[in-house]
Amino acid sequence: MRTEFRFRSLMFLAAVLAIADFGHMASAQTASLATAVSTKTIARCGQGWLETIDGYPVLHLKGTPYEMGFQHGALLRDHCGQNMKTILVDRAEELTVVDIGPLKVTPRTAIDMIVAFQKPHIAPRYFEEMDGLAAGSGQTVADIRAGNFIPELFHCSGFALAKSATQNGNMLHGRVLDYAIDWGLQDHAVVIVYEPEGRLPWINVSYAGFIGSVTGMNAEHISVGEMGGGGLGHWNGRPMALLVREALETAKSLDDAIATFRDGPRTCQYFYVIADGETNDAVGMEASWDVFTVIKPGESNPLLTKPVKDCVLLSSGSRYDELSKQTSAGYGTFTAETALHLMDRPIAMNSNLHNVLFEPATTKFWVANASSDKKPAAEQKYYSFQLSELLKRCPATDSPELPMPQRTASVESAKGND
Repeated sequence: MRTEFRFRSLMFLAAVLAIADFGHMASAQTASLATAVSTKTIARCGQGWLETIDGYPVLHLKGTPYEMGFQHGALLRDHCGQNMKTILVDRAEELTVVDIGPLKVTPRTAIDMIVAFQKPHIAPRYFEEMDGLAAGSGQTVADIRAGNFIPELFHCSGFALAKSATQNGNMLHGRVLDYAIDWGLQDHAVVIVYEPEGRLPWINVSYAGFIGSVTGMNAEHISVGEMGGGGLGHWNGRPMALLVREALETAKSLDDAIATFRDGPRTCQYFYVIADGETNDAVGMEASWDVFTVIKPGESNPLLTKPVKDCVLLSSGSRYDELSKQTSAGYGTFTAETALHLMDRPIAMNSNLHNVLFEPATTKFWVANASSDKKPAAEQKYYSFQLSELLKRCPATDSPELPMPQRTASVESAKGND
């Protein structure tokens, strides 16, 4: 049955958790929430700049699409090059993972096909940014585009809980990403602070060289997490990672964010959790090429038979059972510390690439990444940030400055010409 396939293929859990006071997280793997951390400006480029906060790279991008792309490429040049080489050559060429009718093709061939399918549905601004990223990083435009469309081949995981389920009642949104831990993406992890010209500021928990998003939050207190299901091959629509980005750059409310996905056109089978810190509400959602379904907190489904009041719980098999069990056991007592443990194994998989905990009302968030030796993110240190504070930061004026070329957006380039 098609519906059953959807939810059984959903390696996903989602919940929305309400908390008011985080205090200090007592877990040994969790970073202190104190604001006294070391910071260092690495370099500047135009209005953009790169810094480290407690050792974690934070990339600030500001301006037109091309300018933000160039800043990204120039400031993370080595990481962009290494990351693209790994995913497009070292790892991808080892695999033949895509079936298209009777054919088996390499991931790179499939990605080039995806780009052609999706190009008419993509706003020119994103091609402009990829052009800038290629110029700044010294990569070819074709490689940057291929790298940015590779999420359309792979699928992952997430989590969220709300209101009476917690100790204090504010929204909290957790997100578990289970995705290609052996590809070394964690070695190029970065928090990107976007201030796009004419659009909303937002943060992207991401990796060097990627302009799309699978985990993010904007200054209007909207957070989004994604995971994939089935439907490989249904690529004639707007790519998932750019749908998420579009929602984060434009949505001022939960309804706005939902509409971004609802109004499509969409591609493969994807599931999302969207949270709104201002209204203290959230939804789970399937937004696939031919189906759009919203699941509200506490709502039951024939395949999701253990709902919990004020919670959105989406998962499959034993993982759904475990999530429902832990949520019910902690109902009414959840704090930030216990919410973090909902992202531990077995809820997170061995391929747990990153975990993120959002408090959208305050724009605080905590990030953990898998280690270089492939230990899951759930076992690593959490780093603490706050979007509203990141937007106030300025680079050190004595830091190195990289040249930022003057360029007017090219209509031909925006159409995707090389």
